[in-house]
Amino acid sequence: MGSGETAPTMAKVHRALFERFGPGPVPAAILDTPYGFQENADDLSLRTVRFFAESVGRDVNVASYRSRDVDALTAATALARVREARYLMAGPGSPSYALRQWADGPIPVALADLLRDGGILTMASAAALTLGAVTIPVYEIYKVGASPSWLPGLDLLAAATGLRAAVVPHYDNAKGGNHDTRFCYMGERRLRDLEGQLPPGTFILGWDSHTALVLDLDRGTRRGCRPGRGHRPRGRPEQRHPSGSDVSIDALAAASRELATGARVAIATERGAVGSDRGDRAGASAAGAGEPRRAEMADLEGAFLVALGSRDSPR
Repeated sequence: MGSGETAPTMAKVHRALFERFGPGPVPAAILDTPYGFQENADDLSLRTVRFFAESVGRDVNVASYRSRDVDALTAATALARVREARYLMAGPGSPSYALRQWADGPIPVALADLLRDGGILTMASAAALTLGAVTIPVYEIYKVGASPSWLPGLDLLAAATGLRAAVVPHYDNAKGGNHDTRFCYMGERRLRDLEGQLPPGTFILGWDSHTALVLDLDRGTRRGCRPGRGHRPRGRPEQRHPSGSDVSIDALAAASRELATGARVAIATERGAVGSDRGDRAGASAAGAGEPRRAEMADLEGAFLVALGSRDSPR
């Protein structure tokens, strides 16, 4: 998920994924590592548990692994909850922090085992960044001013699908207002610097805010996208896939090879419950100046549709 993992717009995506397991309860957990350093970590976990209960209709546990330095009992409990889960989600926070806590530990192995054994792994925002061969240290570059560079990623995407990519959520981010914050706050200039440092054979796989890319490992497809026409914004090759029919993972890999290393494959899939087709944005301004606040609008529209569906007229 590009963002909005606990927004009303994305509740239907979570529900659809849970339904793949059929009727009955599904062991589920949220992994709190990416935001484990934040002072409001307890509140974030509580809100996420409440979101799944109220908006998705599912109970989830918290697999609390906030630091590699937690005591042995806490670590063992977190790992047990990860391993017993059939549906596991990790979301906002810092990708570089999460990678430091998971490095050389049991969590990456447990995530790979979950995928191998037919579970569902939902990675959103910061957690999604860790899935690729390399990872953007977002805070360090955007907030602290570090030079654009990559960190080694978990490379779970390649292990599960064969796609060797750098995952970039928040692809259409426009929160900068008067400066370019697309491509997960990197903007065009920094992204170009990063593209020049990509390992051979690696492409950028980006998807928009409030957008889900579902990779079906059993069927070898990704759901919610249909091939879009490629274009070259500012000289960089990019292929966009708006919402629609299934596309095989092999076809996605072939498209990336055709565009060559450093290419961008952008996913503009269904935005929450609305399912609007964003289409091709080649003419969009660099900073998104003057564009509506799409994420906020999507949140409100999703909340309205949820209330409408439950006949909650006051809401």
